[in-house]
Amino acid sequence: MEPDLFTAAAEDRQEKDPSSSPLAVRMRPRTLDEVVGQQHLLKPGSPLRRLVGEAGGGPAGPSSVILWGPPGTGKTTLAYVVSKATNKRFVELSAITAGVKEVRAVIEGARRATGGFGKETVLFLDEIHRFSKAQQDSLLPAVENRWVTLIAATTENPYFSIISPLLSRSLLLTLEPLTDEDLRALLRRAVSDERGLTGAVALPEDAEAHLLRIAGGDARRALTALEAAAGAALAKHEAEITLETLEETVDRAAVKYDRDGDQHYDVASALIKSIRGSDVDAALHYLARMIEAGEDPRFIARRLMISASEDIGLADPTALPTAVAAAQAVAMIGFPEAALTLSHATIALALAPKSNAATLAISAAQEDVRRGLAGPVPAHLRDGHYKGAAKLGHAQGYIYPHDVPGGIAAQEYAPEAVRGRKYYEPTRYGAEARYADVADRVRERLGRGEQGGAPSA
Repeated sequence: MEPDLFTAAAEDRQEKDPSSSPLAVRMRPRTLDEVVGQQHLLKPGSPLRRLVGEAGGGPAGPSSVILWGPPGTGKTTLAYVVSKATNKRFVELSAITAGVKEVRAVIEGARRATGGFGKETVLFLDEIHRFSKAQQDSLLPAVENRWVTLIAATTENPYFSIISPLLSRSLLLTLEPLTDEDLRALLRRAVSDERGLTGAVALPEDAEAHLLRIAGGDARRALTALEAAAGAALAKHEAEITLETLEETVDRAAVKYDRDGDQHYDVASALIKSIRGSDVDAALHYLARMIEAGEDPRFIARRLMISASEDIGLADPTALPTAVAAAQAVAMIGFPEAALTLSHATIALALAPKSNAATLAISAAQEDVRRGLAGPVPAHLRDGHYKGAAKLGHAQGYIYPHDVPGGIAAQEYAPEAVRGRKYYEPTRYGAEARYADVADRVRERLGRGEQGGAPSA
């Protein structure tokens, strides 16, 4: 098997007839200076520039690179640029469809090319996290012996998805989502560049803004939509891509939503308030508006995590784990699939029993501290593990709760300044009713009973 022959043929065909390739392929950068975004990786003297020999003295560092980032951020592009800059053969495999057999065939082909023609190989392996441990192990000899320059791409945390021996031999580069400014520059270049649309059709601001929204930080998605809309506009003999043509092409209405303006905060506020009010349908509506507007899914997930503690708390102890799990899943999968996870979490939170007791409790405790009601830690609670602590009376007289029947030791825990204060006032909603009963029993065992209360303002 010689996948590089097909790759070379495709590249040759593209050079002779650029229009035969998709716009996203035609606009692929040829040098690091043409790369849009990822400026943290492209600074002078950066590991990536040293890899392609720009720092002087030829390529340096490891012969394996792990590119970690969400879809559409340029992982394939960077691999292609490295191969071009170092004048190496470029072979691309996907871990979704390739196995050990295909990898070994590429490695053997790379060894023959190096020995016979002096041409080294860049092996770009996409979705490497889909490879099993054994499959990843098969890459180690090629990496260690530098038979290929391995550039592997993953959308999942490499510390969890890639074996340690391979990770330790690789340069790990983290790619960040492309900003609107990055994508705007890319779209405008694609419209005017001779490799792109060569100015055959204009892109007005409203259509450009809609492209940015539907792209969701994904350059490939933006260029694919642009190409389809441009084709539709030219077929209708239009001089520009109107918003109507763009909407028809991508089958998605323009959402009136400014991610950097008031509506960003208004819609986010409405989402949380709908969850707080247990209106699951309204909550899903606002979630859909944020998704369709291209909102960062991590921003939405963070708001859901806050809501789980602020508005639900112990009324449903599973709410926060659900929101946290959603945030972790969103970080790993990205859009469009992340919409399912965000919907899952939003529905769970909206239909959960509500309690703001945890919010009020910490607010009251913080207010006391700000007012100066702190005081020294009781001597019997202080650290007694260091030499001389006993002479100071530290940890003396402390009652170990595990030695007491019931596991509750009646002793003073709070500083004298706030002794008897009652910060946590549980509701009787959902699971918090059980916590309310437990709190009452514990306070009674501690000798506090109904004394004290939350401090007055």
